[in-house]
Amino acid sequence: MKLKKTLERLQKLHPKEIDLSLNRIQNLCKKLGNPQDNLNCIQVAGTNGKYSTIQALRAILNDAGIKCNIYTSPHIQKINERFVYNDKELDDENLSRLLNEVEEVNAGEEITFFEILTAAFFHGCKKYQKNLTICEFGLFARFDAVNILKKNLATIITTIGLDHLDWLPENEKTIDRIIFEKTSSLLKSNIIVSKQIDNKIQDKIKKSLEYNKSKKIFFNDLYSYTLGENNFFYYEDEFGGLKLPLPNLNGEFQLSNVATAIATIRNIKNLNVSDENIKKGITSIQSIARLQEIKNGRLKKLCLNNKLFVDGSHNPLGAIVLNNFINKIHGNVHIILGMMNNKNHKDYISYFKNISSLTTIDIPNQPNAIKGAELKNKLNYIQNINYKNSIEEALKSLSLSKDDVVLITGSLYLAGEVLNLN
Repeated sequence: MKLKKTLERLQKLHPKEIDLSLNRIQNLCKKLGNPQDNLNCIQVAGTNGKYSTIQALRAILNDAGIKCNIYTSPHIQKINERFVYNDKELDDENLSRLLNEVEEVNAGEEITFFEILTAAFFHGCKKYQKNLTICEFGLFARFDAVNILKKNLATIITTIGLDHLDWLPENEKTIDRIIFEKTSSLLKSNIIVSKQIDNKIQDKIKKSLEYNKSKKIFFNDLYSYTLGENNFFYYEDEFGGLKLPLPNLNGEFQLSNVATAIATIRNIKNLNVSDENIKKGITSIQSIARLQEIKNGRLKKLCLNNKLFVDGSHNPLGAIVLNNFINKIHGNVHIILGMMNNKNHKDYISYFKNISSLTTIDIPNQPNAIKGAELKNKLNYIQNINYKNSIEEALKSLSLSKDDVVLITGSLYLAGEVLNLN
């Protein structure tokens, strides 16, 4: 209850949820002694794959005995997920104490919720400055609150695609503008660029980074991977090759995120991570709401004899990789879909081929979500589309055969509700 009241106060410090500027967080961090200036940090930007790449980094580093502080956004089930120090989430009491300290220093100044959370994370890192810190860039990296560091160990750029277009000017809702926002103000250290959806996007990223003096490690230029038979894949870079076991992540697309994490670690000097740490680490990656199979729990009981997956994807890039996963499933695929109001719903669902049924639902506790009935009406050209007002009702309504698979997708907020409910 104490934490909840603190969060409610912090949400009232600015009239807008997002106000793209760095001035407010810079001022607050200055009052806090600029804790961000003393971090050994890896920053992760991009549209998709940030979370999985971070979890791959974390698993490998942990196997090497390297402690991590981690900042990600949004959280899936509870806000504590955003505050990881020494590889552990802060509990409610300590998180409330941390936020109250920063709130007191802020002294009622106007600041967005995300900005004060970010300042609090940096402030909390003071106790763990020797740890390696991993920070995710949200929305557009150029004006993201995380982008106030003066130095870092590396910047990762995961796959870039169209998303959050409602924050761009009407005549600039393009991939070029998004690439500019995410890459034009990166620090000069190491920049590792993940596999992109096509060569055109990679070429645009290269052009955007043309004058950045960092060492630039592009997929297929300085590192690559190939999928082998018998449950292994082969990774190769300028330092040599590695025959690796498949990571414990669903979907071939995750190999790109894992390979990018490996490339990053091998390009940071003095980390003391062995090949064996990499091999062991990638088999212990913990990733929630990213093609996560639900194997037990309340919702699983509603489809005991079928595989149930939840995935938080909500943009075209996510839909493309999910469809590739679906196409390799032998049984019928039934999708339960809930989305936020500001997404391109028709565009997202257009990437899914060969699905047996689509059930739209309301996302609980999310006033900015599109109502499931309205979503159904928008997608009424799709055969076998239905609407149910809850996740449980949607699962109960499905007519499932032996090898059929259920996929709940469309929003990270929906994924969080699914996991909490389960």
